[in-house]
Amino acid sequence: MTNSTINQNPLFDKLSQPERNLILDASIEKTYPEDHWITHYGSDWPYLFLVERGQVTALKESPAGRSLVVITLEVGDVFWGAGFFKEGVGMPVALVASQETRLRLWSREKLTPFMVSNGQFTWDLAQLMMERMLLASRILEELAFQPVAGRLAHLLLDQLEDQTGDVLARDMTLDDMAARIGSTREMVCRHLYHFADQGAIQINRTEFKVTNQKLLQNLAQKGK
Repeated sequence: MTNSTINQNPLFDKLSQPERNLILDASIEKTYPEDHWITHYGSDWPYLFLVERGQVTALKESPAGRSLVVITLEVGDVFWGAGFFKEGVGMPVALVASQETRLRLWSREKLTPFMVSNGQFTWDLAQLMMERMLLASRILEELAFQPVAGRLAHLLLDQLEDQTGDVLARDMTLDDMAARIGSTREMVCRHLYHFADQGAIQINRTEFKVTNQKLLQNLAQKGK
C-alpha cells in the first residue's frame, strides 16, 4: 500500500509521516482469488483490514443454507474481525472475496501498542465502529419491520444510484438479490413481476428498466 492510499483514508490521514511508516511496517498484505472465503463464521480472526483492491462481502448463513449479505466492502473501506477487539470472540459473519481482492491487514498483537499510544487514531476508529453499528441497526430494522417488497425496491434504487440512466444490468442472480434483502429467490421473483405489473419496472432477459422511479420510491418507503 502506498502512502497516498493511506492519505486518502479518513482513519489514517491525521497521522504523521513517521506514524504512517510505522503503521505500514506493522501490516501484512494478502491477495485472495475471487470467491475465496477469507474467514468463516465463528472463526477466531483477530485482524483489522483495509481493502486495497477488489471487494469483500460479509455474509451471515442460516443452518438451512440461506444467506444474508450484511455489508459489501469496497476499495478504501476498513473492517475488522470481532477478535481484533476482544480476544477469543468468533466472527459474527463470514468474509468472502467477491472478486480478486488485496487486503492490508493488521493483527491485534501488532496494532494494539500503536492504538494505546495514539488516542486520535483510536478515537477515529471508534467513530468508524459507531458508523458500522448504526448500519447494522438500520439493516435489523429493515428486516424486522419492512416487508420484502420495500427491501427489494430499496435494493433496486441503490443500484440505480450507481448507474447512468434508468437501466440496471442483471448482474445479480435471484439468489444474490435474496441474500441482500434477507428473503428467498421465489419471493424476489414474485415481487419483481409485481413491480412490473404496477409499471415501476420493465423486466428483460439481461436488464431491468426503471420506468417509474417515483413509484419505486413509494414502494421502498411503504413496502406495499
